[in-house]
Amino acid sequence: MRAFLFAALALTGAMASADAQTPLATDADIDAAAHAPVSANDRSYVVEIAPFRIMDNLYYVGAEGVSSFLITTPAGDFLIDGGAAQTAPLIEAHIAALGFSIRDVKILLNTHAHYDHAAGLAMLKRDSGADFAASAGDRPFLEAGQVNYGPSADARYPAIRVDRVVADGDQLTLGGVTLTAHLTPGHTPGCTSWSLDVRGADGAPHRAFIDCSETVAGQRLAPESYPGMVANYRATFAKVRALEADIFLASHGSMFNLDAKRARQIAGDANAFVDPTGLQHYNDAMEAAFNMELAQESAH
Repeated sequence: MRAFLFAALALTGAMASADAQTPLATDADIDAAAHAPVSANDRSYVVEIAPFRIMDNLYYVGAEGVSSFLITTPAGDFLIDGGAAQTAPLIEAHIAALGFSIRDVKILLNTHAHYDHAAGLAMLKRDSGADFAASAGDRPFLEAGQVNYGPSADARYPAIRVDRVVADGDQLTLGGVTLTAHLTPGHTPGCTSWSLDVRGADGAPHRAFIDCSETVAGQRLAPESYPGMVANYRATFAKVRALEADIFLASHGSMFNLDAKRARQIAGDANAFVDPTGLQHYNDAMEAAFNMELAQESAH
């Protein structure tokens, strides 16, 4: 496990070369993608829901159909996921509506490199000046602006340079707040989940887990969409079974019953997002769906 302590304005460690810091997408590319027409299938990625505090310093700033999470600290903020390219302006507006600034985001993170979670990252990095950290497994896709297999293989997006590669168990600390990276590959080779400690309104401690995705989502298992995919899924299911978290969140709101939990929170339940069995129920359901899909594909 490596621990990274981030300064308020820059990554610690040796200075990178000027070439390494050159953006991989131009402003014109970023702005064109952000204002491109949204397909019918992607409409939920730009449907607004009011941003809100989940608990403590953890906020939901995503759209109806795709998640993004803001974690605030006294030294600047973390932001996880950028949605589709057209989601990024919405995320920035949500951050402002909560009384924060996109310029306060110092560390930008990603769950995985599919366009509906990564296409908005280049705009968010440009507008915040944040350092971007991601896994080695997904780095080639992020820096190419495309996952070159599966149902979204034709979905290109503004590429983003990875400033810091994170490995399993790495800890990123900013302003006394620590996020831990959990590599949970399968959905993509570098699928990364994130965890952090938060406190409830009554001061009780909680562990939040932001799951990357364990869905197959139309990708081929037999033959594998990428080498080692089936083994990756199986290792992830086993890893998640050993984890404990009582606030289960994920890259899409539908995965963690966002609508129902938010409704309970609005009705006055301060602990609406406390869900001690949610992560394991989700993991079990995804493993069962994976096994069924693999059996069906293998039979044909």
